[in-house]
This record gives sequence, C-alpha cells and structure tokens, in this order.
Amino acid sequence: DVQLVESGGGSVQVEGSLRLSCAASGYTYSGHCMGWFRQAPGKEREGVAIIGSSGSTGYADSVKGRFTISKDNAANTLYLQIDNLKPEDTGVYNCAARECSVFDYNIWAQGTQVTVS
Repeated sequence: DVQLVESGGGSVQVEGSLRLSCAASGYTYSGHCMGWFRQAPGKEREGVAIIGSSGSTGYADSVKGRFTISKDNAANTLYLQIDNLKPEDTGVYNCAARECSVFDYNIWAQGTQVTVS
C-alpha cells in the first residue's frame, strides 16, 4: 500500500523553527509533484508550498521567506523547514503527492499539528 507518514509537528514559541518530514512507503517521489498544505482552526485548507519533479518550488505569499520545501528522492522523504513561526501558522499540516500530469493531489498523509504560541 502507498502511504505517506508525517513527523516533526509540535508546540513551539513564536519566532521558533520546526522541520516537518513526510516519508513515503510503497511510493517513490521521483517524477511526482509534492505539496504541503495546512488547515488553521475554523479555516479552509490552504496550500503553502509545492515542489515539482525537477525541484522547482512555489510558496504561498504568507510563508515566503520563512518556509522552505525540499525533498530527498533517494530517501523518498519530503521536508518543510519552517522558520520565524507566527501564531497564524498554527494548524494541521499535511503533505500530499500527485503525478505531475494530474491536477489533483491524490495521496495524503495523516496530518501533523503545529501550534505556535
């Protein structure tokens, strides 16, 4: 079975840092597009960072300069480095994957909570 498993969430202070990881089993990141999403309490899920098969990246305006998405194809692991955390970064973070030729992300991890206070 294809599975994405996240780790690295937790409670941190404002201006702190976290690194989220998303490891794949039964699946290879190579050739696929990946993304990190988050859902704050009472809000809709939003995309915060994406990375293409070639390594090109994109970020939501609200996180530019603070979030860095990266991947290790050999380890089948996706990362999200979060620096200078703000209270509005609080939420459940999910990694997701899709074939780059397909629009919708169809493989999702379970989510990890990030709380900033």
